[in-house]
Amino acid sequence: MTIISVCLCTKIHILPTPVCLNLRGREPSSALVELPPSIEQVDEITMLGVVINNRMTATDHVASLLRSCTKLLYALRVLRSHGLPQQSLKDVFRATIESKIQYAAPAWSGLCTAGDCFQLNAFLRRCMKLCYRERKAPSIEEIFAMSDDQLFSKINSNSLHILQQFMPDRPSLNYSLRARPHNTH
Repeated sequence: MTIISVCLCTKIHILPTPVCLNLRGREPSSALVELPPSIEQVDEITMLGVVINNRMTATDHVASLLRSCTKLLYALRVLRSHGLPQQSLKDVFRATIESKIQYAAPAWSGLCTAGDCFQLNAFLRRCMKLCYRERKAPSIEEIFAMSDDQLFSKINSNSLHILQQFMPDRPSLNYSLRARPHNTH
């Protein structure tokens, strides 16, 4: 069975999940979107660990992410009480919590509200205060920018990348410079 997800009333995607409708504040009209009775309409979908809601914001994902990372902070506190060295705690923090925050960030960071970014930055400041994170570590906005840049450079440099087809062709630059006495050797 294929399930249709209609996002922003303009694109239709075939997804193996329940349908999540975003009609930009409008009530669903039977003339606009007619769903078969076997398809369940939901307010949010979790795909590959990223929560996408029908308002197209990352608020639910950020809330879920912060709940999960708070539980991992408890695990770090237990490791500290068992005598794990400070540098090892920072390594475990980077390997667990920071990687969890960075997971699929280019996909959901653009949907973050200012409040979501504030909550994520507050969590990261709390981690700095607990000495799990370096003082000079980047803010959440800088982490998102680095993730976006890293994805773009991978797409740009790999000719076999699936998104390469959407990149514009590189223009060939032909300079026709006039001959100068110092260049005519």
